[in-house]
Parts: sequence; structure tokens; C-alpha cells
Amino acid sequence: MRILDILHRSIPISRYNPGIDSPTSLTTSIVAIVTDHVVDGEPVVGYGFTSVGRYAQDGLIRERFAPRLLAASRAELVHEGGPFIDPRKAVAIMMKGEKPGGHGERCVAVGALDMALWDIVGKASVLPLWHILAQEFQGSAGDASVRVYGAGGYPFLENDIAQLRDEMQHLKELGFTSAKIKIGAHSLTADVHRIETALSIFGGSQHLAVDAMNAYTTATAFKVATALKPYKLRWFEDICDPLDFDTHREICQVYESPISVGEATFSYPDARNLIKYSGLRPAHDVLTFDPAHCYGISEFVRIVSLFEDAGWSRCNFQAHGGHLFSLQVAAGLGLGGCECSPHNFQPFGGFSNHGRISNGVATPPETPGIGFETRLPLIDLFRTLHE
Repeated sequence: MRILDILHRSIPISRYNPGIDSPTSLTTSIVAIVTDHVVDGEPVVGYGFTSVGRYAQDGLIRERFAPRLLAASRAELVHEGGPFIDPRKAVAIMMKGEKPGGHGERCVAVGALDMALWDIVGKASVLPLWHILAQEFQGSAGDASVRVYGAGGYPFLENDIAQLRDEMQHLKELGFTSAKIKIGAHSLTADVHRIETALSIFGGSQHLAVDAMNAYTTATAFKVATALKPYKLRWFEDICDPLDFDTHREICQVYESPISVGEATFSYPDARNLIKYSGLRPAHDVLTFDPAHCYGISEFVRIVSLFEDAGWSRCNFQAHGGHLFSLQVAAGLGLGGCECSPHNFQPFGGFSNHGRISNGVATPPETPGIGFETRLPLIDLFRTLHE
């Protein structure tokens, strides 16, 4: 198998349901890796994107990482045990000459290409990605069922509480038994109102998590943590700057319910520091790393193993992203669950068009690869790169 071409471009995405004006602009990079391998008369093409929330990375893909892959020989890329590309070898090639550190942007560019490479492996093997990951990293057939929660709850520009209530009701009707909403953009009083609105739909506090999107200073974090204590929420996510280990440690000492970290931590060395300095509590707190933002699956697996060695369980991991790739990874690695964004970040958010959430559980499609072909608007977008 050889790589014939790598195509990519930047496109806009929104945190909000299509049709709702977004107060901020986001972008993502979509990629297509074209190979010379043929299945059912068609060349195998792998698709990927830079997940959500970190902006597009076309410059890094174009100037550094795609050229290195295209220049690599077949012998450098293929798996030692077979004819297909080995994504781990491909990542090593992409990172050749890169100095340690600086994980905030290039990890996302590499992660998008890694996603497409694993899509290729699944399609060439005619197996869904979760099955390949279960065999590769767990040595078993795995369990395709994944517990998922509905993600959303971004502050609306108008009629915030009414629209939040409608959104939470919609998530519940889709089959979710738990949800996550955003706080930190407005006053604490307004955020408490948002929390109570969501709880009125989902019931017990164990069914609701909140995400502050790294908004708080140390002083504000203590104030908010004190106000949230009585609610005993499922978790309190991204409290402060991801590298502010002192604040994380101090909050863990006074806030009894779980906190959540990891979405803005992109590498094994940074994860090691998180364990060492942030005061996280094994078997209690929640880890929301994004597989596509951690240089891809191989580095993500190293991070999972790092936490396991420190006394954590895979059940503590809730894969970030809210899309099919995260669902495949969560199923293949036996994680505690993942988020789902059924109406945000379209056309990327959500799972298969034909899949259903049943009592808070989802199953990846059995389509070979990641299964983007089961999401018609998304696969149509990917195919514009090469058709």
C-alpha cells in the first residue's frame, strides 16, 4: 500500500445548532488520504479532521506533515506483519526532526492525519475501527457498547434559559440519560440558574456535568466550587488554565465531587505532569482527553496506560470530541464512555445517521473504518476533497 495524495482544506464550524447565530467563529481542517489499495473496485481513501474546538491546522499539514508522509517509501510506512500502512510508523515519520515540547497545535495536525490513517486501516481490513483497536490494544474482541452523554449547553445569545431547557429536553428525547452544559461565561447566579434548569430535565445531579472551558482564576474557582458543592454534580470540567496545577490541586482538596481534566492536555509528558502535580484522585476524577488532539491514537493509548500504571481505570476516561471517531476509540479501548454532540459542530458532531442512543448507550456502526460513510452530510463534505 502506498499513499498517492493528501488533500485538505479549512472549513468553518459552529458550536451551535445549525440555524442559530454563533457568537464566535471556529474552523477545522478536513483531510483525505488517497491510497493505491483497492477494495470492491474502489481505491481506499481515509478521512479525518482536527476534531472540534482547536481551529484548523492547514498550514502545519501543508508545510510539514503531509510532505513527510508523501516522501516516505512503502517500506517505511507499511506494517511489519502485513501490507497495510501502520499509523504508528506514519506518526514517527511525521514527527521526524520535530523537537520535544510545543504540543498545542502540531498535535492536532498530526492527529487529523492519524485519524485518516486509521480509517484506511479499517477500510483495507474491511473491519470497523473499534474492532481493530480492541484486537490491537486489548487482545480481545472488545465490547462495542459505549455509555455516552449529550454535550451542548453553550450560552445562547437570546432567551438562554428557555433555549437551554428545550435543548436538554431534546437530548433526553434522543435517548441520553445524562448531559453536560457550559458555565463560566456569565455570572455565578446565571450559571446556577442554568444548572437548575438542566437538572429539572435530567433529574438527579449524577446525570449532569458542567464545563467551565478553563475560564476561572484561582479565586473564582474556589467561589464557584463552593457554590456547586451542594449539587454533587457528575463532574466539574476544565476549571482553570490546564497548566495551573496549583489551582487543580487546591480545588481537589476542598471539592468532594469529581473534577474533570484532559481536553486541553495533548501529550504523554503533559499528562505525566498532570498526574504528578495536579492532585487528581484515582478512581474518582474524570479524564476527558481527545484522541485526535493527542497526536492520534498511539499517543492516546500511551496516556491511558500512563494513568493505569498510576492506579486509574479506563472507566475514568470519557473521550472528548462528540463524534464517530471518539465513539470508535472508546469502544475499541474499553473506556468509561464518551460525549456526543448530536446537534453542535455540524456536520461532524454526532454518530451514525442510523444509530440510536438507547438508555444512554451507543454502538459504533459496523461499516469498515471509522464509519463516516454512515453520516451523509459529512461524507459528502469529505468527498469534495478528491471527487
